[in-house]
Amino acid sequence: MKQNDMLEKAVKVFQSGGIIIYPTDTAFGIGCRIDSKESVDRLFKLRKRSVDHATPVLVSSIDMARTYFLNPPKVVFTLMEKYWPGALTIISFCDSHKVYSPIRGGTGNIGLRMPNHKIPLTLIRQLGVPILGPSANFHGDKTPYVYEKLDARLTALVDLVVPGTCVVKQASTVVDCTKNPVVIVRTGAVQLLEEDVYI
Repeated sequence: MKQNDMLEKAVKVFQSGGIIIYPTDTAFGIGCRIDSKESVDRLFKLRKRSVDHATPVLVSSIDMARTYFLNPPKVVFTLMEKYWPGALTIISFCDSHKVYSPIRGGTGNIGLRMPNHKIPLTLIRQLGVPILGPSANFHGDKTPYVYEKLDARLTALVDLVVPGTCVVKQASTVVDCTKNPVVIVRTGAVQLLEEDVYI
């Protein structure tokens, strides 16, 4: 199937509340639309992930991120403008009325990332809402960075698998901007500078 046809099919699957495995710049992700509670519940069950463990969310623009972050500190905008699109997940305060509790891990925060990859960006833009972006594995298993490493047990449970290539092949860096100074939760593909953290 041609990529454009595959992407068109994927958008329809997302629109109907389906779950898709797809490539990003960092690793293969598994996702559904952020605004379908039933889909989110199903995704957590598929990955065997506890609902008190927050999951990252992918957006297609800084403007889209603004609609989910709630009164973010200045450092959030500085980091988005400097490192997005890219392998940096930014945690900040969110509008909890817009974000289903398991996505937030029951907290008042959300982790957002704008991937530097045509496939997820196209899907999110055409869908019009963010998608969940955890790695495409069972919780606690190895992260798949190439298509061939996807777990067949997991691919059998989703509605569609979109093939593709992950260029970075390394986990994203995760930074918590609800703290002052901000806290680097996980060091990954993006190497933050001291000036990025102490603003």
